[in-house]
Amino acid sequence: MEGRPAATDSTRAVGARGDAAMGAGDGAAPPGLRATGVTPAIESLNLRKTYGQHVAVSGLTLAIAPGEIFGFLGPNGAGKSTVVKMLLGLIFPSGGTARLLGRPIGDAGVKARLGFLPEHFRFHEWLQAGEFLEFHASLYRMPGPRRRQRIGEVLELVGLTSRVKDRLHTFSKGMLQRIGIAQALLNDPEIVFLDEPTSALDPLGRREVRDLIRKLKAQGKTVFLNSHLLSEVEMVCDRVAILDRGRVVRQGLLRDLLGESHEVELQIGNMTPELRQELAGRYRLLRADGVAVTLGVTCRDEIPGIAEAVIRGGGRLYGLTARRFSLEDLFVAVVEGGSER
Repeated sequence: MEGRPAATDSTRAVGARGDAAMGAGDGAAPPGLRATGVTPAIESLNLRKTYGQHVAVSGLTLAIAPGEIFGFLGPNGAGKSTVVKMLLGLIFPSGGTARLLGRPIGDAGVKARLGFLPEHFRFHEWLQAGEFLEFHASLYRMPGPRRRQRIGEVLELVGLTSRVKDRLHTFSKGMLQRIGIAQALLNDPEIVFLDEPTSALDPLGRREVRDLIRKLKAQGKTVFLNSHLLSEVEMVCDRVAILDRGRVVRQGLLRDLLGESHEVELQIGNMTPELRQELAGRYRLLRADGVAVTLGVTCRDEIPGIAEAVIRGGGRLYGLTARRFSLEDLFVAVVEGGSER
């Protein structure tokens, strides 16, 4: 190697030793998991971070089960990265409590059981891929034989075995993303924090990362996933939380949040006030503009009744298109619509 590399966010998160517990006590856990006797992999209670008069995170309460893929969503500036840095012990909370694997955040023993890929990583481009992973393995004080074995395993996992001797400055953005995921998994962590892990990848690469995340779940690992690609989150996550202006405005099981809801787009001629009133009374009237009407229904079995109601009410049905309510729809409705503020 050409000198000892400087520490980055990811190295500080995994390499610190002897850190004092940061801003987390033994406060009561969020309801739910504790009541079942299961210790949450990640939990917080009224976690807060302020910078002067600016409130970056306010009253964050989460309980994430072991082995869960948890999607953490929000617009730019919502406070997502601040939350991750608090949970990793990179910055001090201003109030509230949080625990990882049953221990206070900042606990040195817990840090050795975490993996982290930051969104804006800056790796040491003069290092070979193998040297880069050797450096990170040394932060865990990983024994030599185990180190060599694990480096080979993670390189194979991310499809970079043939590039072990290549320097990072020769890597594409997608390859750098994959070597970053490799370092996040190097210590075989119990919790993996992935911040925008598919942002630089092509569709094939994104599918490979989705498959990898599912493999981590199958191994019993907890994945905390930040992503702006909501379709990716919808395909892999068990639960999600939407953060806006430092507050969680919606959270829950993805299947419960989306349910069987559908939007039904209609093209109706001869729309009388009486027909409009009937449709609005029986269904959720989302939009109406001339002959175009969009209704919300809770299940697809309601859709035939819409067509019958239009015809019975004297309307002319020129078109009916149904689509399932997506995570993107929910995100836009909550964040732009401000329904939970």
